[in-house]
Amino acid sequence: MNKLHPGAKWQFRIGGYFLFGFLGIFFGMWIIVPLAGLFLGLAGSSSILPIVLLSIFGYFLFVIIISEIYAQMSYNRWFYEFTDEGLRLERGIIWKRYSNVPYKRIQNVDVHRGIIARMFGFSSVMIQTAGFSGPAGAEGNIPAIEMKHAEEIRNFVMKKITSRRK
Repeated sequence: MNKLHPGAKWQFRIGGYFLFGFLGIFFGMWIIVPLAGLFLGLAGSSSILPIVLLSIFGYFLFVIIISEIYAQMSYNRWFYEFTDEGLRLERGIIWKRYSNVPYKRIQNVDVHRGIIARMFGFSSVMIQTAGFSGPAGAEGNIPAIEMKHAEEIRNFVMKKITSRRK
């Protein structure tokens, strides 16, 4: 099984920042605001500012640490392999997902290079199949591969599906 490009950690890390940052804003609205109101009523407004600032700093530190753990675990548990029958994917931190994409169902192969990918020198390969309409946009999504290797994968898969159709 092949691993992703090391730059994928940044992609997972930034995803973690958005995920955990959004959850913090959502839960902060329902937990921290009422607690701050409680402290304001008990202690007065002059002593609450350091507590609020320390809480915000602590949460940002928490998001950074959790996002780093999430990025490392996601990277270490993401594998792909091209077999004689098709593409095999293995991914997941808590719940493992195993996918097989047979060559006979593949319709198209796209190579994407977003801004983060260009900065770190990798590409994403999107292998589209007939009848799939999922949130990722492609059933065979490989999020981070070295640019040269992504082009080789695209050419390899396109040759496989072209020879199968003839």
